[in-house]
Amino acid sequence: MDTSEITPAAIRFAAMNYLAQREQSARELYQKLVRKYSQSGVVAEVLRGLKAEGLQSDQRFAEAFVAMRKRQGKGPLVIAMELRERGLEEPLIQDFLEPDSDCWALMAIAIKQKKYGPAVPQDAKEKARQIRFLSSRGFSSQHIRDALKFCGDERE
Repeated sequence: MDTSEITPAAIRFAAMNYLAQREQSARELYQKLVRKYSQSGVVAEVLRGLKAEGLQSDQRFAEAFVAMRKRQGKGPLVIAMELRERGLEEPLIQDFLEPDSDCWALMAIAIKQKKYGPAVPQDAKEKARQIRFLSSRGFSSQHIRDALKFCGDERE
């Protein structure tokens, strides 16, 4: 692309197109625009303007992202990692995740039951398989214990 054609208006237009597709974190949007236009100073200025106008919001992005990942059956550990990768700060991440909330344990129970049914794991191998599955989904060890206990598994 000819750099003489690149204007703040063109960068803003591209940013608005990205934001129209879905909410974007400031870091994601910055990286996409710099890759496309190679003018980091102008991109940063345009992003500051979009934030000031309320058109780009990391808080709105976090809310939408957490809701999407919850629908996909992801736990708080995976979601937090993905939000960090997208440039969100820890206080904002904790505001939306509340990892100690009971909803995560209930979600782990529902996901465990959907995949493996309500039955108690019959042996250590099956129990380990269920633990690995829930762990890979991003649930904490406490959430996993709760999910297995809910099914009546008292052997820890």
